[in-house]
This record gives sequence, structure tokens and C-alpha cells, in this order.
Amino acid sequence: MPDRPDDMRELVMQIGRALVDIPDEVTVEAAEKDESTTLRLRVAPTEVGKVIGKQGRTARSIRTILGAVSMKHRHRYTLEIIEEQGHESAERPHELAAHSG
Repeated sequence: MPDRPDDMRELVMQIGRALVDIPDEVTVEAAEKDESTTLRLRVAPTEVGKVIGKQGRTARSIRTILGAVSMKHRHRYTLEIIEEQGHESAERPHELAAHSG
């Protein structure tokens, strides 16, 4: 399945856009390496809390979906929610892994 990372990138993009008030600023980059793909979700700095959720519940829910897909495709997906400080280049990723067991 060569389109698998792009499909998952689009899925995370749609989920991110549904959660925020500024959907045009949502981006997802997929970095594939061996049998894993890191999905880097970026949203407007004021919107990061919306994709993380209270006590990380929303991010954990996204991770659960990625985990289910990981097991089906035997391909590991990790989610990084990138928190940018304004327009500076400093980034603080919030990593959540979805394992294929």
C-alpha cells in the first residue's frame, strides 16, 4: 500500500481541522522511515490546546485511532503535535506513539 502515509496524513489533517477554529493553519507532515511514520501536526499557536484536549484526552483519542490502523497495516504511526512559539523557529513536539503491538 504505497499511499498509506498520505492517507493517514489526510486523516490526521481532517481531524485537526475539525477541532480548531482556524482550520486553514492546520498542516500535517509525514516522515516515513522503515516500518514507521511520524505524523507532525501543526496548528495555530492559540489552537494547540484544542488538539491536545483536557489532560491530553483528545490527543490520546487520535493516538487510539492511529494505533488501530497501525495494527491493521503492521506499520507504526507516531503523532507529534508541534507547538510553535509565535513565528519563532523553536518547536516543542508533544509525542504520542501508536504501536502495532
